[in-house]
Formats: sequence, C-alpha cells, structure tokens
Amino acid sequence: MSATTRNVLGKVKRMVPPMLDRLHKGQLGRVAVIGGSEDYTGAPYFSAMASARLGCDMSHVVCTPAAAAVIKTYSPNLMVHPLMRQSPSREPSREGEDDPEANPDHVARKIIEMLGRLHVLVVGPGLGRDPLMQATVARVIRAARDSNMPVVVDADALQIVHNDPDVVRGYRYAVLTPNVVEFKRLCDALKVDVGAQTSETGKVEALARELGGVTIIQKGYKDLISNGEVTLVSDLEGGKKRSGGQGDTLTGAVATFLGWRKAYLDGLWKDCEMPALEADEMMGLAAFGGSAITRECSRLAFLKKGRSLQASDLTDEVHSAFMGLLGEVDAAKL
Repeated sequence: MSATTRNVLGKVKRMVPPMLDRLHKGQLGRVAVIGGSEDYTGAPYFSAMASARLGCDMSHVVCTPAAAAVIKTYSPNLMVHPLMRQSPSREPSREGEDDPEANPDHVARKIIEMLGRLHVLVVGPGLGRDPLMQATVARVIRAARDSNMPVVVDADALQIVHNDPDVVRGYRYAVLTPNVVEFKRLCDALKVDVGAQTSETGKVEALARELGGVTIIQKGYKDLISNGEVTLVSDLEGGKKRSGGQGDTLTGAVATFLGWRKAYLDGLWKDCEMPALEADEMMGLAAFGGSAITRECSRLAFLKKGRSLQASDLTDEVHSAFMGLLGEVDAAKL
C-alpha cells in the first residue's frame, strides 16, 4: 500500500461510524438498489448485500415482480419491493384506455414516494435496456436530485446518462461507475477528446468536468476517481479473475459509505481528532472507500477461489476486507 493510499484511507476511516449504544435502526444508512428484471436477478442482490455486509442498517431492492420473487429467496435480510415494471408485450389491457402500469410516470411515482425513507440510491444493477424501466429510473433520479440524495449510477443506468447527460450534469452528489466500454461510450456521447489527454487521470478528469462535477470512478487496473477538480487513484491490489458481478459489490460499498457520510454530516458522533471533513470532499472519499473495499474483497476471494472466483465470493469477504483496511473505530477515543 502506497503512502498516499494509506493517507486517503485514514480520511475514509473518519467517515466510519463508531458502534454506539445510543444509535438506533436506520441512522447508519438506508440504501435502495433500483434494478433487477426478469432476466437479471443477481446484480441487485450483490449490490444490496454488499451494502448490508459493509454495515448499512437497512438495504432495499426495488425491482420487477418477476425479479422480486427470485431475489426474496436469496436472503431474508433484504427488503424487496416489486414496484418496477417492464414494457408490456401485449396491447393495452382495456380497449381505449391505457394501462397505467405501462406509464413511467405512474410507475415512478410509487418509487419516488419511498425516497423520504432512504439516504442513498443505487440505480442500474440488473436494470436492462427495457424502455419503460429506463424511463422510470430517469424520473426517479431526477426526484432524488431534487432532494439532494446521493445517487450511484452503474451498468445499464449509464445508458440514461449517455442519452440525456442533463439527468446528472452538474449534480455533485452523483457517482458514476463505468467500466472500460461504458467509459468510452460516455466520452463519445459527450464528445470528450480522450486523445488530447496525456496524463493517467486526464480522461476521467475531462469527463467529470464535462458532466459538471459529478464523481466518476473509472474502473480498471487502477480505479481513477475524480470530480474534475480533485482526483484520487485507488491502486490496491485486486484479484486476477474478472467474473461478472464484481462491479455490483462496488456500487453497494460506495452506497454504504455515502450513507455514513450523511451520518457524519448529521453529527451522530463527534470526530475530535482533526478538522471536520467537508461534504463535497466526502463524495470522493466514499468512492475511494468503496473501491478499496471491493479491490480487497477481490484479492481475498481470489486467494481462496482462483479461477473459479464468482461475484458471490466477494460478498463473503466484505467484512474481512473492511477489517483489514480500516478496522473498527474506537468509540472511546472519539
């Protein structure tokens, strides 16, 4: 671990809430993952479970009814809400009258009503490219933005940004987590001249500036994290197996750190050792913390599983990764 990484992790640790007797259920993070369709049930589960394993108090999945029936069998610890809808494969159910379940405003309204009970949204895992799903999520993101709720945008939800960048443009509480292909698509859509960037971090900085200061995690051999002004490099060793679903652990981990960010800003505990962390600074720190935890999960899982590593193996390592990188916070010292 480099000295720079160690110093950044020291700041990340200050965001970790101590386990205090006076805290009650829900104060240390209420996260919802929006995604999951008939064909994709694993991704939202891995994201929500990573969030729960890392330490958020309440972890929700908002998905289609077909996905909900499956995801509920994966774990009784998640709260699963079958509120999303896919485009109907038939004509409207009543002649001359539109089916409200095919109206994105109608579907989104039920989800938006949940936002007051949540701290952080993750959108994208298992979402797919269904037009109704995409339109619904776009409306929910805008509503979350109106209430200043942090939003982590991943996977197929990045298609929404690709088609309409203004959904997140200028929103400093949005975190985007594109892989190599998704990053290139975003740069192409926004006409970011990646060829003009000569530094390691130049591309992610240029894209973040073009989107008005959102935080971007450019996933790769190193995770490059930037809002266009401040850039962090997450260079911890990871595993060498690239199985599908590992990015879902990242989104869930980042979401939990964002939930802890809110607890820190709400003053649920007092950090007496150093000057207070700033709200915008903690967006990058949450992204770095989620990246570091995911990379360590991957490293630990690969040591045990090697080529057979799967996304579920990362889920099993979340707490070990947390303890190895950050350890428990000594409440007495705070």
